[in-house]
Amino acid sequence: MQLTIERTNAPSHELLLLADESEASVADYIGRGACYAARCGDTLAGQYVLLHTRPFTAEVVNIAVVPRFQRQGIGTALLAHAIRTAREAGFRRLEIGTGDSGTGQIALYLRCGFVRCGIDEDYFRKYYPAPIFENGVECRHMIRMSMEL
Repeated sequence: MQLTIERTNAPSHELLLLADESEASVADYIGRGACYAARCGDTLAGQYVLLHTRPFTAEVVNIAVVPRFQRQGIGTALLAHAIRTAREAGFRRLEIGTGDSGTGQIALYLRCGFVRCGIDEDYFRKYYPAPIFENGVECRHMIRMSMEL
């Protein structure tokens, strides 16, 4: 599979909403972050949004892969691209957060070199309009992860 990853000014909101169910959240960061799209030929396969959050720190605030392309290494390729992009931009730390019920996402981030660094307790209950369930479990807490670049 030939995969290319390039910056885009026209991200797919529909795809971003697969990874973040809050339209308000996506609307908040989409205009402030840099979005990168992965394509297989002309077909959108995934994307991520990289946001400068603090001095020397960037965060992957959204990473999503089109369902039919999942479990084919695209998420790993997107994260590797985000790491390289952040490092080349001079950031010293890269962060990412995910719901506590997202065991697959947590495992992916650990495999890519992130380490757990904190928990935002009841994040999804406080900031999302409706409960989120994943794998039959309510997603309550945001698991914070980071890596030094």
